[in-house]
Amino acid sequence: MPEVIARELTFGEAIREALAEEMRRDSRVVILGEDVAEAGTPFKVLAGLVQEFGPERVVDTPISEAGFTGIGVGAAMTGLRPVVDIMFGDFITLTMDQMANQAAKVHYMSGGMWKVPMVMRTTLGATRRSAAQHSQSLHAWFCHIPGLKVIMPSTPYDVKGLLKAAIRDDNPVIVFEDKMMYKLKGPVPVEEYTIPIGKADIKRAGEDITIVATSSMVQVALGAAVMLEEIGISAEVVDPRTLWPLDEHTLVESAKKTSRAIVIDEGYARYGTTAELASVIVEGAFFHLDQPVARMGAMHVPIPFSPPLEDATVPTERSVFDVARALCSKR
Repeated sequence: MPEVIARELTFGEAIREALAEEMRRDSRVVILGEDVAEAGTPFKVLAGLVQEFGPERVVDTPISEAGFTGIGVGAAMTGLRPVVDIMFGDFITLTMDQMANQAAKVHYMSGGMWKVPMVMRTTLGATRRSAAQHSQSLHAWFCHIPGLKVIMPSTPYDVKGLLKAAIRDDNPVIVFEDKMMYKLKGPVPVEEYTIPIGKADIKRAGEDITIVATSSMVQVALGAAVMLEEIGISAEVVDPRTLWPLDEHTLVESAKKTSRAIVIDEGYARYGTTAELASVIVEGAFFHLDQPVARMGAMHVPIPFSPPLEDATVPTERSVFDVARALCSKR
């Protein structure tokens, strides 16, 4: 086999590279959104794409998420493969009819005659000091809707491979990117690759406890695992990578092996992702568990602007360490 050459890219650079490669490969791929062209988004993730592909394929839209998401749905139905950029995930509230009532259902309601091969990119995550209307993690909403696929990458390698797979998928796919991870660096192969949608990844092998974590919480879980190792606890960190379709087998088999599990997600804990993931583990590994599955998510409050209060609303390496230590009876 030829040697795989990897170099360090940031999370944001990996996104830009994935989009550029897919736009070169397929002239049907276009980008729509607020400030995606000249500004390259507020996070500068798309900087330079309009210079290469022009304003006909990297399109700055009016400030109307409902409007340009609807354009994306229609464009996908009529032959394009649009990537719709929603600046902050909090604004997906304005796209719910287009995504949940149109994009998700067109294939079903047309008896398979129509399809909506579009991607929505948006953000999630707190601790950026952006206050209550720009800091939420609302990915669980889309996971609830049949017909939508939901991706939550945690590394530069994963975001590039999953985004490329999403663009090539014939279904509507939503990609949630933690806004605090755009500067995160990691190895990304030079060679062409994609990552299958619906396949989890074991980021760290362990024997004593399983930590299932999503998006930026994967890095929190890995940090907690290092702390746990110092007191003799071996933690396995499992990254679902996609919340729907969900790789239930990998989650359940890990929990069976370790007999203990924590689920961590930055979304609100109430009626959220942690509940679904914990339920999957309990249903599949019940007779192998020595402790109840623990859930850790955002507090059930609007995300505060105050930095100390904001930091207290989401799981941290220390809080994950404390819960894991308690489950393993290491006090």
